[in-house]
Amino acid sequence: MTATAPVLETQPRATFDGALIRAEELWRSYVMGTEEIHALRGVSFTIDPGEYVAIMGPSGSGKSTLMNLIGCLDTPSKGVYVLRGKVVSEMNDDELAEVRNREIGFVFQTFNLLPRASALHNVKLPMVYAGIPREERLERARRALEQVDLADRMHHKPNELSGGQRQRVAIARALVMGPSILLADEPTGNLDTRTGEEILELFQHLAAKGNTLIVVTHEEEVARHAQRIIRIRDGLVASDETVG
Repeated sequence: MTATAPVLETQPRATFDGALIRAEELWRSYVMGTEEIHALRGVSFTIDPGEYVAIMGPSGSGKSTLMNLIGCLDTPSKGVYVLRGKVVSEMNDDELAEVRNREIGFVFQTFNLLPRASALHNVKLPMVYAGIPREERLERARRALEQVDLADRMHHKPNELSGGQRQRVAIARALVMGPSILLADEPTGNLDTRTGEEILELFQHLAAKGNTLIVVTHEEEVARHAQRIIRIRDGLVASDETVG
């Protein structure tokens, strides 16, 4: 970057003093007919800035419910969730939407790209919603695509890209707002083994640069790329281990 280049938020946010995420006794319950289902039953943990964490568990364990709470897509029935010093568990829908846009970069298994738009346009979209000026949107989107080694594919549409390249576009889109967290849901689920490994290597590269990554997965091989694995079973934290 030259001395006159604009400051871009595609780099990790400045270090936050204290835990970036603090979850205290999170419960999420649903009523189905006459029965109350407890998807989460008092989950507690903290995640520090710059950690690369995998949340792992079998189908029905509560890991997807926990991901929705971490991503501010849902709110807990009981308990406290604090993100970057903000008690998001007490926020209304508009406040949650603002936190999602500013603080969390989502990466999904199915990419969720606009099929008729170029890679560059797909990456610019979150900034359009945030009201960022046009020239700055263009510069930041280009830099985000450079970060994921797609500078030579920025004008290609999704159907002109491989599955791995599409996921890289999705990762660039997730990074472009400079989020506090990169939250990935089964990010290699639609990729072959070799391409999946390339995406996981990219995650390790981003983690090494100081990004905070949370990957939700049911695959042990994917989880083992992280620095830490939180295992969820029957709505509870079954274990929380550092990966050697």
